[in-house]
Amino acid sequence: MRVLAGDIGGTKTALAVFEVEGRQLTLRQHETYPSRAYGSLDQILRLFAGKLDAACEYAAFGVAGPVRGGRCETTNLPWRLDAEALAVDNRYRRVWLINDLEANAWGIGALGAEDIHTLDPGTGDGQGNASIVSAGTGLGEAGLFWDGRRHHPFASEGGHADFAPASDLEIALLHYLQALYGHVSWERVVSGAGLVDLYRFLVTYRQAASPDWLTQEMSEGDPAAAISGAALAGRCPLCNEALDLFVHLYGVEAGNHALKVMATGGVYLGGGIAPKILPRLQTGLFIQGFRAKGRMEPLMREMPVRVILNERTALYGPALYAAAQLQDAE
Repeated sequence: MRVLAGDIGGTKTALAVFEVEGRQLTLRQHETYPSRAYGSLDQILRLFAGKLDAACEYAAFGVAGPVRGGRCETTNLPWRLDAEALAVDNRYRRVWLINDLEANAWGIGALGAEDIHTLDPGTGDGQGNASIVSAGTGLGEAGLFWDGRRHHPFASEGGHADFAPASDLEIALLHYLQALYGHVSWERVVSGAGLVDLYRFLVTYRQAASPDWLTQEMSEGDPAAAISGAALAGRCPLCNEALDLFVHLYGVEAGNHALKVMATGGVYLGGGIAPKILPRLQTGLFIQGFRAKGRMEPLMREMPVRVILNERTALYGPALYAAAQLQDAE
């Protein structure tokens, strides 16, 4: 079957056409669009349709936001999506909307060994529920329920749960962010924008000055990339501290989510940030934060932790989801 799959995020919208046979995916066409340059998904779909060499009967989209009843108001975009309306307007037989992290979770089934880096193999047998936590434009989280034979992905909006500081520095960070946003979620600290706020907080907290070259790089491009790049290159001590704090907090929240879904089957780090900062994730800061759960630390040590390296995982997922829905309907 032929499926149009989409990964709809606050920064970019990726669309791809796949031929699906079981869990085997063959990519036929692929385009990426800057999400904020368009007023709706329909506009992007019309542009993409003009490039297709053959029409698709089915489409499935992973969307950054809660999906209920086939509808979604995207979290980091001013878009309202309706699966039935998208099907009618674009002449599809069927359209599915699923949460973007649920889509990521479905996509894991299409990955090979080369698509995954193991941060920690864990000490358990690798059986049971699994978890995926993805830092990017926002912070997405999903679970995979293990029924004894296979995993069943399910959505979560856990990234919007309350940030919980655990040190004097983090308490000061909470107060800093409360003054900016009121409610402070984990997404406010573990995301691209969160890394920028961590750096700006440390500039204030340490009563330091941001170097002119960094200020220029941040203003001319992606400020989070400028900060992480400077940290990884050893060019800026404050950037280094910000990235270390980010990695630690990423580990803490990944551990929180893993504990809540009992992810003895493994924890996956998705999103665009983890592969780019892999050397820093490998230092031990992430795993230390992940395991620091008091009496539950022995349980945390059992859980494998893996980084998803394949940036198309969020596109694989909707295609596999659509195929599964059609198979179940037969």
